[in-house]
Amino acid sequence: MRTQVAIIGAGPAGSLLSHLLHRSGVDSIVVERSSRNHVLNRTRAGVLEWGSVEVLRAAGLNARMEAEGHVHDGAALVWGGREAFFIDINRHVGSQFMSYGQTKMQQDLYAAADL
Repeated sequence: MRTQVAIIGAGPAGSLLSHLLHRSGVDSIVVERSSRNHVLNRTRAGVLEWGSVEVLRAAGLNARMEAEGHVHDGAALVWGGREAFFIDINRHVGSQFMSYGQTKMQQDLYAAADL
């Protein structure tokens, strides 16, 4: 087998890189040591930085993310059932973030690869 690019790891970074290369006409192969079922169902991070949201949008991988994700300006620290402190990410960093689980994002990436 011959390919232009070999990618080690079928997690979000490897899967997204493969998708972007394919869209640019570059042949690649992704090598993953874990089973597809394991990669698709392991629980990982639940928040996407805004740059990642923009990359997924530009790659056309945003339909489910837009429908199920939630945009946030910051995060509240809660103690005893009351908000103790709010970290205003938008004010301090100048961008928002989205809560959208890495498991769902991984499923979206695999679904795009299966087309």
